[in-house]
Amino acid sequence: MEQRVLGRTGRAVSVVGLGTWQLGGDWGEVRETDALAVLDAAAEAGVTFFDTADVYGDGRSERLIGRWLREHPDTGTFVATKMGRRVEQRPEHYTLENFRLWTDRSRANLGVETLDLVQLHCPPTAVYSSDAVFDALDTLVAEERVAAYAVSVETCEEALAAIARPGTASVQIILNPFRLKPLERVVPAAAEAGVGIIARVPLASGLLSGRYTHETAFGPDDHRTFNRHGEAFDQGETFSGVDFATGVTAASEFAGLAPEGATPAATALRWIVQQPGVSSVIPGARSPEQARANAAAAALPPLPEATSAAVRELYDRSIRPQVHHRW
Repeated sequence: MEQRVLGRTGRAVSVVGLGTWQLGGDWGEVRETDALAVLDAAAEAGVTFFDTADVYGDGRSERLIGRWLREHPDTGTFVATKMGRRVEQRPEHYTLENFRLWTDRSRANLGVETLDLVQLHCPPTAVYSSDAVFDALDTLVAEERVAAYAVSVETCEEALAAIARPGTASVQIILNPFRLKPLERVVPAAAEAGVGIIARVPLASGLLSGRYTHETAFGPDDHRTFNRHGEAFDQGETFSGVDFATGVTAASEFAGLAPEGATPAATALRWIVQQPGVSSVIPGARSPEQARANAAAAALPPLPEATSAAVRELYDRSIRPQVHHRW
């Protein structure tokens, strides 16, 4: 699989990575054996980049990856984790003391001395303007607790603030055919600064797979049930902030843009991969089959300009009024 340098980390990662929120929780139950099989399948398909967080299953996702790393010590897999969402979201909690505690926990979960990358996990907006926060992150690097640090953001303005910080290695942001705003300023600014872009929620919580209907129901422990209106965390993390009915209709139209032999999900991932400045896209997977299918999207031929134009037209007509002004 194609490898791209992840911004200021200087490390090359697969252009399609693996998001592991599903392996921790909030997407329905995934058994440990199944989770490990997902990691196996992704690696066998060429994925060298796993993205996790200390809050996914309260560390379960990290621990599963840690076990997998111990069983596969020579893969060179790059693991990015996140910190900050295990406490009340107040800027005063983002201190060096807490950063040390949080990264120590992630290091133990993953079984590593130094974290490849730690990302602030969608912190309060005020955090991005705090010199003390970024000084503390620099200290983590100096202490070799982390090799590099980055941010995962909710809004484009937060991304731009983070990109302006000289130590920010990468920015993780929602980017998919239902969330085009980052292409306007964020992705170009990151490219100019040498900051990587990690595209998350690439399938709009599964909408862009084209498999859902207006009658589709999700389990009570699935965030697609309990966070549709931002009840538990930012609404934009669920269906990219698009209401379900609108999303299903637009996803059906998007499915019609898939080239012959390609699924709608693979088409969405291929569209993201070919956006200039994107380092990696991190779809999640609940089964080995999903992991392999996601990885295969990297091998699809580039989509023609006509498809990109059609994506833009669909977004402007159906999606933009709900999301563009918010994130």
